[in-house]
Amino acid sequence: MLTWLLLCPVVGILLVLASPRTSVRAIRAIAVLATGAAFVVSLRLLFAFRAAEPGLQFVERLPWIQPLNVFYFLGVDGISLPMVLLTTLLSFLACLASFSISERHKEYFALYLLLEAGMLGTFLALDLFLFYVFWEVVLVPMYCLIGIWGGGRREYSAFKFFVYTLAGSLAMLLAILALYGRARTFDMVELSQMGHTFEFGFQQLLFLGFFLGFAVKVPIFPFHTWLPDAHVDAPTPGSVLLAGVLLKMGGYGFFRIAYPIAPDAAQWFGWGMAVLGMVNIVYGAFVAMAQTDFKRLVAYSSVSHMGFVLLGLASLTPAGLNGALFQMVSHGLITGGMFLLVGVLYDRTHTRDLTAFGGLSARVPVYAGFLMFFSLASLGLPGLSGFIAEFLSLVGGFGVWRWQTVVSVTGIVVAAAYMLKVVRQILLGPLNERWKALADMSPREILSLAPLLGLVLALGVYPLWLLSLQDASIARLLAHVAGK
Repeated sequence: MLTWLLLCPVVGILLVLASPRTSVRAIRAIAVLATGAAFVVSLRLLFAFRAAEPGLQFVERLPWIQPLNVFYFLGVDGISLPMVLLTTLLSFLACLASFSISERHKEYFALYLLLEAGMLGTFLALDLFLFYVFWEVVLVPMYCLIGIWGGGRREYSAFKFFVYTLAGSLAMLLAILALYGRARTFDMVELSQMGHTFEFGFQQLLFLGFFLGFAVKVPIFPFHTWLPDAHVDAPTPGSVLLAGVLLKMGGYGFFRIAYPIAPDAAQWFGWGMAVLGMVNIVYGAFVAMAQTDFKRLVAYSSVSHMGFVLLGLASLTPAGLNGALFQMVSHGLITGGMFLLVGVLYDRTHTRDLTAFGGLSARVPVYAGFLMFFSLASLGLPGLSGFIAEFLSLVGGFGVWRWQTVVSVTGIVVAAAYMLKVVRQILLGPLNERWKALADMSPREILSLAPLLGLVLALGVYPLWLLSLQDASIARLLAHVAGK
């Protein structure tokens, strides 16, 4: 079933490339069907998944490059399945939002589907060689989506994104080569079983190499500076996938590779991870507060929210790791919704300047309702998924890294300030006469946002659904890191 999941976007690419350039409606339909089919297959995975079993399921393992002991090795567990579901859902919804793309549709949708295939492969691969291939595949389509269909300084932002990510990937490649030189295998399962047998100094070097690769993607301060530029200049669907999925690839790398393969070093680096998580939360929140560009504000809020993932990871407690993984899913849903809302407003007004708006709640009530909901979710209102994720991360962090957690709480207060600032400047006050004829959201735009709203509310009211999916795998990971 995992191969079928990967084939959905790949077959879509071939059909798009075989379509005439002028058949825009057919190309769009193929892309929607391909991303929709991938989402349906991921739902089948969910219903067939046995949550009580912590091990890998739906495993596929075939020889690929035998002289190097490389395998086509796929599988999912409670850590990767939520990421797969998040990827297929956001890819489908962002594909609906891609109807606003007005030029070079054939190239756009082919690259878009290639991006989805690379993201899915990253979360499914259990061979380090295969993982690295998928990890790098993601770079090219995202570079093109920003550089060709973006706005502003798109070439600069695309180049910066590519160089930063590639530099981090090279550090990760050195760690992978060092592992292969020692173990003669790329099998992640075998390597994690060997984790405690590696000497401590070697583990530290491995963890540092993987950390640099994943830190750029998360992104962790001070490797974050590519993110605001890439977000601001990317087209709306690109921003959705960048914030909703690509940032999660870095967090997932810690869960799947760095912690299992270098468990002793992961414990030793815990203090540094906690400090960096704290810096991300507080720094990102204060910088977001200073922004007047709506999209840049949401981009810096992502830096802040991903800090909770680091804080939860650093705690090495059940609550902390559950909170970190929950935050990855929750942030993908909430920030994906926020970037879609930025796109809806920009398509109508051609500005993202918060000071240019005012009083839109009376003019576009449906848009106002969605913006109010996602803003409250982003600031961590109880009853919505963001609160559950941040609460669990803070509970896990407080038991181990007390002062870092106490300082991190200030980021939540600032988050409330900047999200309420967004609501006030866009929706409240007297209506700006420039927007007196502004149209409300179309059915297609509502369709792209409604599932995200429903999931954010459902996970906030009943978080056990997701926690029960991931808990067994996280408990197994913690037992492995602790050497039990």
